[in-house]
This record gives sequence, structure tokens and C-alpha cells, in this order.
Amino acid sequence: MGGQGHSGHNRDTKAAESLLAFWAAAGVDAAHGDVPVNRLLQRERPKATVTPISGPVKVTAPTPDIAAAVEEAQALAAAAGSLEALAAAIAQFNGCGLKFEGASKSVFARGAEDGDVMVIGEGPGADEDVRGLPFVGRAGQLLDKMLKAADLTERTFITNTVYWRPPGNRTPTLAEQAVCRPFVERAISLVKPRVLLLAGGAAAKSMLARDEGILSLRGRWFEWAASDGSVTLPALPTLHPAFLLRTPSAKKKAWSDLLTLVERVDRPDRTP
Repeated sequence: MGGQGHSGHNRDTKAAESLLAFWAAAGVDAAHGDVPVNRLLQRERPKATVTPISGPVKVTAPTPDIAAAVEEAQALAAAAGSLEALAAAIAQFNGCGLKFEGASKSVFARGAEDGDVMVIGEGPGADEDVRGLPFVGRAGQLLDKMLKAADLTERTFITNTVYWRPPGNRTPTLAEQAVCRPFVERAISLVKPRVLLLAGGAAAKSMLARDEGILSLRGRWFEWAASDGSVTLPALPTLHPAFLLRTPSAKKKAWSDLLTLVERVDRPDRTP
């Protein structure tokens, strides 16, 4: 028994020495740890189980601070003593997310700076984003033709409810319109128009805080009031020129709205 054990011990020692020599020749000259680890025992340990979370996992984007953005816009707008200064303030403003969603520049306004009529549309499109002016694409060209036919070209100031192109030309959200509203109101106070022409449902709903669709609102006079109640103006919703391009049969209704507007501008004492 004892001789066999001694012989087995020698065989184990020689085998170990041979293995060490093999690893040394292979370039292994250090162990991972000072204490030997039995990897076979580790394999026998049960694997930890992970219980999946039931239902979809929702990742919520941080909520923008709309109140802070509106407050900043109000301060910038109030400090603007001219339309030029207001345009610069809008370009400086970072509180509207649209500025960082692909728009190349801010798009403020064009037209008569003391116009009797202020046209307020929805927001800039691709052509407007390139040129930096509102209503200069196909819809804007149609608007210009209509204003010229009504002899309003030299009497109209044109702007939008937001000043950066929404991605994909989508409708601006109420939050995006809300943070830009102080600039819209400041433009109104600087231009001092006699009436507002609200082009399209997005502009009409935002400016008048109403839920009806544009086909219900168009052709009807409403009273627009500034946020602080300091200014009120008659406002007439009408169909957006882009809609008229898609639906030429509706041009008659838009022209009727424009004639109603001209009559109100020329006869301001007339009640709607």
C-alpha cells in the first residue's frame, strides 16, 4: 500500500512539473490569483435567474419647463422696442424645441410694418426655412395673389404662430405655440393692426383658444385679446392657402372671407 502511494505521488509530481513546463513554454508566467480555484465546482453552481419585467418599458423624455420658457419669451419680447429688435430676440430665444429639431433659422415676418391687417399663419415650411421669410412657397404665392386682388398687399403684415419649421411640416403643438405667443403679441403691439386674419385651423385655435375645426370657425368674427387684456382686436379665421391648393373648390369660401375682411377694415365702425 505504502509503496503504491509513494509511486502514485511521484507520478502526480512529474505530471504537474510537465504541465507547468508546458505553460511556461507557452509564455504563461503568472497565476490569476494566489488561492487556487476549483472551476469544476463553480460549474455546478445554479445559474442566477432574471425575472423579466412584465409589460412594455416606457422611457419618458424630460418634461420641458413651459412656464420658464414663456417667462423668458415675455422678457425678451417686452425688451424689443422695434420689429427689428423683436426679430433678433426671436433668433436668440432657445425656449422653443422646434429650434433644435432641424430648422436652419428663425422665420419671423414680412410685409407692411404698420399694416391694417396682420395675417397669422401656422408655421414655416421648407421654402420659408431656406429663405427666412414666412409664406414664400406655393401657399405664400397664392396668399399674395389673393391679397393683391383685394388691394391689401401694401396694407398687410404676415407672420406665424411659431418661428421655426416643425419637422416634416407637422402641425406645431399647443406648447410650442404657447412659448412663442409673447412674440406674436409683441408683434401685434408694435404693428398695431386693425384686424387679424388667422390662416388655418392651427392659427385660429391657438389665437382664439377654441376647439372647433377651421370649417366651422372660418368666416366668423371673433375677439382676440392679449394675455394681459391690454389689447383686443377683431379676428377672422379663414382657410389656409395650402388647403386651398389641395382643395381648389374651397377658394370661393376664402375669397368670401377676404371680402368680409376688407369691408371690416374699411368700415371699422361696422359691427360683425
